[in-house]
Amino acid sequence: PGMTEAKLVPSEEGGHVPKGDGWFVLNAKDARWLDGDLGKYTGFEGGESRFPQLGINPNVLAPGESMTMYHRENAQEDFLVLAGECLLIVDGAERPLKRWDLFHCPAGVDHAIVGAGDGPSVVLAVGARTGAEEDGLVYPADPVAQQHGAGVAEETADPKLAYKPFEFRRTGYEAGW
Repeated sequence: PGMTEAKLVPSEEGGHVPKGDGWFVLNAKDARWLDGDLGKYTGFEGGESRFPQLGINPNVLAPGESMTMYHRENAQEDFLVLAGECLLIVDGAERPLKRWDLFHCPAGVDHAIVGAGDGPSVVLAVGARTGAEEDGLVYPADPVAQQHGAGVAEETADPKLAYKPFEFRRTGYEAGW
């Protein structure tokens, strides 16, 4: 016997979340999303816990919106542009990204992705879960990232400080995203 199916339950904030540790199928439009000053995304996870080995989330960015604050961490991440255009800031330099471009980001590489072009972009982010995501997490003060609203003024390892200026809300998917 295999693992059982996790039940999808309505979230108080909107959308659905899995309850339990089993397998499930959840359409992104039916999931709970995080919307705010740094774009929109869903991680498909419930409120009880995060996926233990792998995080995956589609991100919707308007031109000029950063996906995250410029940072580096101790785990590999990969980013695939599914639609639109983005600007990658990596190790203090700018690099354009277009549809179907993959940014492979080994552990320890400073990076942020900012929406670009004339309309929204969709970026699929996939990251390893090492069990101690906060270990090795640093938000360096970088002038290029700061020019794009994606950089902290002073280096910190505290995500609460890095994201303090921004507002976020959990919600269901909204038409037009």
